[in-house]
Amino acid sequence: MGSTSKSGQAAWQRTHRIGLLRETDVDEKVVLNGWVAKRRNMGGIYFLDMRDRFGVSQVVLTGSEERIGWSMDEGEILAPEDVLSVVGTVKKREQPNDEMPTGQIEVIAERVEVLSRSRLAPFEIERDSDANVELRLRHRYLDLRRPDMQEKMIFRSKFVGAMRNAFLEREFLEIETPMLTRATPEGARDYLVPSRVHAGKFYALPQSPQIFKQILMVSGMDSYFQVARCFRDEDLRADRQPEFTQLDMEMSFVEEEDIYAVWEGIVGDTFREAMDLELPSTFARLTWIEAMERYGSDKPDTRFELELQNLGDWAKDCGFGVFEKAVAGGDRVMAISMPNGAEHFSRGAMKALEKLAKENGAFGLAWWKPGLTGGAAGPVAKFMDGDPGARLLQTLGAKEGDLVLFSAGSKELCWRVLGELRLHLAKATNLIEAGKWNFLWVTEFPMFEWSEEDQRYTSSHHPFTAPESWDMAGNPAHMASRAYDLVLNGWELGSGSVRIHRADVQQKVFELLGIREEEQKAKFGFLLEALAHGAPPHAGFAIGLDRLVALCLGLDSIRDVVAFPKTLQATDLMCEAPSTVEAQSLKDIHISLESEV
Repeated sequence: MGSTSKSGQAAWQRTHRIGLLRETDVDEKVVLNGWVAKRRNMGGIYFLDMRDRFGVSQVVLTGSEERIGWSMDEGEILAPEDVLSVVGTVKKREQPNDEMPTGQIEVIAERVEVLSRSRLAPFEIERDSDANVELRLRHRYLDLRRPDMQEKMIFRSKFVGAMRNAFLEREFLEIETPMLTRATPEGARDYLVPSRVHAGKFYALPQSPQIFKQILMVSGMDSYFQVARCFRDEDLRADRQPEFTQLDMEMSFVEEEDIYAVWEGIVGDTFREAMDLELPSTFARLTWIEAMERYGSDKPDTRFELELQNLGDWAKDCGFGVFEKAVAGGDRVMAISMPNGAEHFSRGAMKALEKLAKENGAFGLAWWKPGLTGGAAGPVAKFMDGDPGARLLQTLGAKEGDLVLFSAGSKELCWRVLGELRLHLAKATNLIEAGKWNFLWVTEFPMFEWSEEDQRYTSSHHPFTAPESWDMAGNPAHMASRAYDLVLNGWELGSGSVRIHRADVQQKVFELLGIREEEQKAKFGFLLEALAHGAPPHAGFAIGLDRLVALCLGLDSIRDVVAFPKTLQATDLMCEAPSTVEAQSLKDIHISLESEV
């Protein structure tokens, strides 16, 4: 592959990046390394588009250049995706291409060496490929060569780098925590790793660095952060992978306001450096109960209104038996009013809305298109004549031509049904304004949730979250926590909380969760021991980098901002993982598989 110069660089090694050549480089002699993107034969003169991750430049082969590594007898000089070293001189183009950053120049080749041949690719290496997703994932090394994929990876690197810099500038310490730890209940199943040395025992891959970062606070590290790989064995969807990356942090001697202020500054600095965007210096806030009552979601999209309204006072004597009975029985009647919605939704479209309501647990969908001059429509229209309809319009602030959707039942059912309908209405009528970045803190989540399946309380966030009151007095079902989420345009970016820094309170939380003293010692003894040795008040937060980067790029899925993602079946098509292993490998880790019956 050529000789080596006195400087130690081989003759084939690049002196310039292909995509960074400009008019200022005219008449310079350069060595380029990259891939053949396109080639054209123009009457014996070959024009190559040559590509690296910085872009594309045109290379001209006149036939007078030295050629190494191929035979002209093959008919084609070069194939797409062959890897080349080109020595040549930069010249100004006679016919510039203003659509390319390098379109003012070209490189006249003096020497061309094929460094590696390429087979015929199974799909075109081009921007915005329409190739099957599974085919792209099977050949991810080719998919990642496509310009739009490389741009996403470059943006991700720049974005994460900007966020890391923002933490370092605030004197946070970057500290790595273990990848092999012990299984702890954090809301999802652990990935388990059998131990070869300790027969019958297992490590767990971390769902988060939660316990270790709390112990770092006990250790006096004060302000920690980490770009952390995390693992959760749970069902996948567009915004979830079995392994993912979060930026994790923790601080000592702080409360919620300190965490909010740090993250508002971090996110602001990151968006400014990576995207040249200025964000508000502070983000809006809603308590969890306010978010649920107004938007039917704990991650509301606040780029549009369409807020839920409680119609209890109206419904108790509205004349419609179903609504009156619901309120009398302690349930809710709630509604959303869509301004000018009547014209947007035909009877056929109302069927789709009813289907969505049923998918979210409703028995059906009551709706009303007010028509005070006799044009009213909907299943409940006949009950709205006269005073009930007039009172409802006044309560809702609605008018003729609007669309009113109702839900009756438990508050959780009403929240879920109307929350989903709210999003559907906004998307169907283009209410969501593009280019808006509505960050929102959702605070004061419930401390516990009741599990009907397990007949016990579970943690709404995780069992290390501090309660609203340290004495933990009152009914656990009504207890608020000091947990908070950061939401962007209807997507949860991350979660955090003030932590429990007192061993006695932590033990009481474990007890309420049904974790007996023996189990506490077995699973969390090292944490309880640490908390008993002078733990400072501390709090933290973790933001999902995959999701945030995807949102910044306007993507619906995180798949294209993860270099090597899994499918929805948690498989790696390129590596064909998971896979079977040899019997000896299983024997080494003391595992035997039951024979199939």
